[in-house]
Amino acid sequence: MTDRPSHPCGIVPPYLLAALTGHRDEAVAECARRSLERDRSLRSHRSATAPRTSSTTDHPVEHQGGIRAPHADDGTGPQRTIADAHGTQTTPGTTVRTEGQPATGDPAADEAYDGFGHTWSLFDQVYGRDSLDGRGLPLLGSVHYGTGYDNAFWDGTQMVFGDGDGTVFNRFTIALDVIGHELTHGVTEHTAALQYSGQSGALNESLSDVFGSLVKQRTLGQSAADADWLIGAGLFNAQVKGVALRSMKAPGTAYDDPQLGKDPQPARMADYVQTTDDNGGVHLNSGIPNHAFYLAATAIGGNAWEGAGQVWFDVLTGGRLPATADFAAFARLTVAAAESQYAVGSPQAGAIQAAWERVGVLAAGQVAGNAPGGGVGGGVGSAGDAPAGSSAPTATQVQVRRTGGLAGLRRARTVALDDLPDEDAQGWRSLLADDRLRELAASPPDRAVPDAFTYHVACPPDGEEITLPEHGIPEPVRDLFQRTLGD
Repeated sequence: MTDRPSHPCGIVPPYLLAALTGHRDEAVAECARRSLERDRSLRSHRSATAPRTSSTTDHPVEHQGGIRAPHADDGTGPQRTIADAHGTQTTPGTTVRTEGQPATGDPAADEAYDGFGHTWSLFDQVYGRDSLDGRGLPLLGSVHYGTGYDNAFWDGTQMVFGDGDGTVFNRFTIALDVIGHELTHGVTEHTAALQYSGQSGALNESLSDVFGSLVKQRTLGQSAADADWLIGAGLFNAQVKGVALRSMKAPGTAYDDPQLGKDPQPARMADYVQTTDDNGGVHLNSGIPNHAFYLAATAIGGNAWEGAGQVWFDVLTGGRLPATADFAAFARLTVAAAESQYAVGSPQAGAIQAAWERVGVLAAGQVAGNAPGGGVGGGVGSAGDAPAGSSAPTATQVQVRRTGGLAGLRRARTVALDDLPDEDAQGWRSLLADDRLRELAASPPDRAVPDAFTYHVACPPDGEEITLPEHGIPEPVRDLFQRTLGD
């Protein structure tokens, strides 16, 4: 049995809710504060409990009317149950619709029911996966959660939908891709179980955006060229200057509103956001792999769920994607999967390779080969990485950056080792040759420090950039970094 960590993954990122706490309408600000506090409480509760195990050990789920079995055995289709929380924060609530029953007349309940069906259909009919766990897991959802709750999330066993504050946010069942997004967290949980922090967490969010978008595109009969590539279109009310939560086509352009601020998502690795907030920026930096998928899907053409979507699904469920994978590891696996499916040198594999190059995750001309299992936690990707535990080639120069702090300070220096004092040059050669940097990155500190400083170390021009939080670095190594920067 494999432990499957599960997190309440809300569609609305905490930085957006935090912006709303200063809204000029106090009722909206209060809804945002309550939503933000509820999300924090959920994350703390889930972190303190034992991780969810793989689908072979699913337990029965408490529900109105008693205990129901965790799996349906007839294999005839989705097994959906929609409950009404009646404005409370108790789930699941009162059952209002089960599989095969007619519409209730409640838009939220019926949208959730239909969205579950469309998501199940994508995974079952396109990819041959029976529900989220591959074994017919029933789909449970609760609507009307809380009062003015500005979010929707997958909690590891079910989906939960808020009704929104009514001023900034509509009800969260209104966007089909939001339902597909959240249920895909369940697929990820039962397959690669990507850790919800840093780049692996951003991949987790990106995969949910990818398949959420594919659910919407397939339901609407849209080709890759016809799709809007927006995530959460329809969630914002008319007063908001924005079209959606995120744009896969053009990350950073989904909204620009006086109250919400400007969409902060980057589209390229050059703009990768180093932060300790939001589990290391999982909702921010997901824009980079999102954009790579958009570029690959539109270059391949046709229906995105059949081309690039099949490749992304094969990587997610193929057993080679490690829980700590960074962008570069995932990218190499997608190119290798495309070469396996279509042939080496095929237009499809070339389109995927080119997409990752355009967003700066893979270096131009880098060959995927047999993709390694994954990168060092927090690395930003590279060409030609040496396997963990191997001796790195002797570097002639190093690049050191220090970022973070309350003021978002940044300092960087690239220096030839021969230009450093002999003692420092020898210190660097020892760090690199013995692979100590990778070992340090693979053993992060036990606690996160808000607004902490972070070091980023690489050996240009082609070396992997390794990220290490300052408070987790041994003092001699930290002193070496500081001397190299000239502090």
